[in-house]
Amino acid sequence: MLNRVILIGRLTKDPELRYTPSGVAVTQFTLAVDRPFTGQGGEREADFIPVVTWRQLAETCANYLRKGRLTAVEGRIQVRNYENNEGKRVYVTEVIADNVRFLESNRETSGGGGTREESSFSGGSSSSSSNSSGGNRGNNNYSRNNNQDPFSDEGKPIDISDDDLPF
Repeated sequence: MLNRVILIGRLTKDPELRYTPSGVAVTQFTLAVDRPFTGQGGEREADFIPVVTWRQLAETCANYLRKGRLTAVEGRIQVRNYENNEGKRVYVTEVIADNVRFLESNRETSGGGGTREESSFSGGSSSSSSNSSGGNRGNNNYSRNNNQDPFSDEGKPIDISDDDLPF
């Protein structure tokens, strides 16, 4: 059996962060996902899919996601039910996300330019990558975890390969 879903869409509003009574973070947001066809009026239709994230992923989504931001979500579909105040059984279908990718940088959604960034967050671990070429590819002698001064060569030439240049 397999229950896996991947969605790409835009947030309809800012995520809502809450905490369970035991202190576990949970975030809910809705993703508007375009349908692959147009309606009778020639307009594009969309599905509005509720997404839930838990723990560190929930806090990360609440801190960095905003209304309108293009986002990819990977997770599973869950159907749950409860009895409302009127005694009626209510069924809720939602995606429980275990991986969220931010497909735009904050600058792009606020009208600015800049490079396109993609950040991926899943189950408490995170990584960020830039789609522009360049970056540290292992040919340099300086590491972020190393407290050594990268400019301590006192004017001597620095060996940089073409792969390390951003242009």
